[in-house]
Amino acid sequence: MLEQISSEFLSEGFTTISVDELTRRLHCSKSTIYSVAPTKEQLVVAVTKRFFRLATTRIEESISGIDDPGLRISAYLKGVGAAMSEQSPAFYRDMVSFGPTAEVYTVNSAAAARRVQSLIQHGVESGHFRDINTNFAGHLIGWAIEGIHSGRLPEDTGLGAGQAFSELGDILLKGLGRVDGSQS
Repeated sequence: MLEQISSEFLSEGFTTISVDELTRRLHCSKSTIYSVAPTKEQLVVAVTKRFFRLATTRIEESISGIDDPGLRISAYLKGVGAAMSEQSPAFYRDMVSFGPTAEVYTVNSAAAARRVQSLIQHGVESGHFRDINTNFAGHLIGWAIEGIHSGRLPEDTGLGAGQAFSELGDILLKGLGRVDGSQS
């Protein structure tokens, strides 16, 4: 049932769909809906957490076989972009403007920034990237993610959140190249 509810919310957002509307669309009772979560707010949070949990699993699985640090970072951020592209603009707007789901997004954005920082650290330590301050790089990536999260970067650039994450991956990868232009 959570998968079906997620599908409805991800495609249309959650502020315009009532529980009554969900019961009609999913051909079920309110008690069935409320067996997933006792309130609509908790249902929306459950859907949002499920989205990020599944996306994280898919992304980590997709990069697990990539040894090259640059390609791994690029694939990671493109995976984030692909996952975010699964959300309709309405869901994204609802998610970032509703406190409980915005908090879930914030936590996941911070985790993504930490993950990218760890991937950069690995690339520096292995000699694939030039010696940079990975703490600074991690914070810079975190700010970029925050810019995407806030909607400011997508609004200013005309890119969707998913496209913005993909672009961030491309820019980051090219900016991490060694000074001599090579990547070991």
